[in-house]
Amino acid sequence: MSDLFNKTRQFVDEKFKDPAQMHHFDRTVHWLLQLRPNADEALLIAAIGHDLERAFHGPDDSFNQGSIKFTDSETLKAHQDKSAELLAAFLKENNADVQLISRVKHLVSKHEVGGDEDQNLLMDTDSLSFLENNAPIFISRIDKLGFDKIKGKFDMMFNRISSPKVKDIGRPYYEKMLKDLETANKTYSRE
Repeated sequence: MSDLFNKTRQFVDEKFKDPAQMHHFDRTVHWLLQLRPNADEALLIAAIGHDLERAFHGPDDSFNQGSIKFTDSETLKAHQDKSAELLAAFLKENNADVQLISRVKHLVSKHEVGGDEDQNLLMDTDSLSFLENNAPIFISRIDKLGFDKIKGKFDMMFNRISSPKVKDIGRPYYEKMLKDLETANKTYSRE
């Protein structure tokens, strides 16, 4: 990995201060390299920093309060745009090439909804990492988020995968997270 990638990873780690979130980012990079071993620097930087906007949420944010609208197009667009801006500003401060900054911004600006081939690849690897790792984060908040909202997020993350190959890789993770959610919902409903 390049020095700039390593600086970006360190910056993201410092901003999140959350090992679970960093694991998601690292696994996004892992899946990216599995699917495209020759991924360029911009794609790798986009993978490690695609959710940067979320590092600036506080304890009173919509996720922690349960009011977040995971599948709302305006929410997704705002998240993508802010993450792209924050990552581009960091890269500019670190004297990154203007073309690299533009490409990273382009990739992150559509990482939730896809667009071109590389944006779809970033979206798919984000989904794979989410399906593999993020269920416990959401399920632990079932009391605030509710079963339907969490299931909607899980369904969205699986259904948005654009590649049949990636969908096949992600299916076992998706099925496990749905089972875990069902189990948690039964337990929560009994309390």
